[in-house]
Amino acid sequence: MRAPKAILTHPCLAGPDAALDLDRPVALFLSAVVHFLGDEDDPYTVVRTLVDALPSGGWLVLSHPTADASPDQVGRAGSAYRSGGVGIRPRSRAEVARFAEGLELVEPGIVPPGEWRPEPGAPVSALTQDGYVLVARKP
Repeated sequence: MRAPKAILTHPCLAGPDAALDLDRPVALFLSAVVHFLGDEDDPYTVVRTLVDALPSGGWLVLSHPTADASPDQVGRAGSAYRSGGVGIRPRSRAEVARFAEGLELVEPGIVPPGEWRPEPGAPVSALTQDGYVLVARKP
C-alpha cells in the first residue's frame, strides 16, 4: 500500500499478460487496510494514486475503523495492535470522506457497516458502529 506506483507498474497490471484491464471499469477494494497507513504515509495520496489509475466507471470500495462511536473500545484495539508491533490509525467520518473526494457516492453514502443496506428488521450490532464503509464510482 505504501508504494502505489509499484502496484500499478507490476506485471499483473501493466505487463503484456496483465490479469486486469485498467482500460475497463474495475473495482478497487480497500477493505480493512487503509487504517494501517499512518498520517506520515500520506494515505490520501496513496488512495488517490490508485483511484486515478481506474478508468471512468471504476469503483472504490473502502472500509475503515473509526473511534467516533466508541473511542475506548477502539483505543483498546489500537493498543493491542501496537503491542504486536503494528500501528493503526482510526479516522473520523470526515477523514474517511476525503478518500472519496471527486467520486460519486453510492447510497447510503458513508455509513457504519451495520447501516450499509441492512436487511429490513435485522438487528444492528454495536460492533458494526466502529467503522465506516463507502462505495463510490469514478465519473
